[in-house]
Amino acid sequence: MLDETLTDAKQRMTSSVDALRRDMIGVRTGRASTGIVENIKVDYFGTEMPLDQLAQISVGDARMLVIQPWDKNAVQPISKAIQNSDLSIAPNIDGAIIRLDLPPLTEQRRRDIVKMIKTRGEEAKISVRNVRRDAQDMIRTIEKEGDAPRDDCQRAHKELQKLTDDSTVAIDAETSKKEEEVMQV
Repeated sequence: MLDETLTDAKQRMTSSVDALRRDMIGVRTGRASTGIVENIKVDYFGTEMPLDQLAQISVGDARMLVIQPWDKNAVQPISKAIQNSDLSIAPNIDGAIIRLDLPPLTEQRRRDIVKMIKTRGEEAKISVRNVRRDAQDMIRTIEKEGDAPRDDCQRAHKELQKLTDDSTVAIDAETSKKEEEVMQV
């Protein structure tokens, strides 16, 4: 019972860290990255689809993304989805190709992005702590009901704290790496 609780906690903490990693891919840095746009939802014939399922996305140079839709009819919906996104970038349509020129980030915009990264990192840490709290409650319940010896429960608490610490270190590493990328000129 204790092992199941720890395994579940580990999986949930790992998924919180993985969600943060996926989230950080979409954060804009000074360089062009396909992760910035690949998860933008496009209304394509009444269906919401991620952009990476409708087009090939590639990096043209350090500040340009090139989007080549597989269907020419998707150019306008993709362009509209990019304009409606929070990127604040106007797409340049050249026949069946969409180009996105990413302007350089200002110092203030970089600081705002770093604040947002820290906020997302803190949200991930809160998620990990919530998992820890749930697992601790479960371990206490197991101990109260006498389903496991007290020593085993104490070991489980220590192992749970180690999992929490490891997840927190991973979150800090992800956020600091992304902050460094953003602040790099």
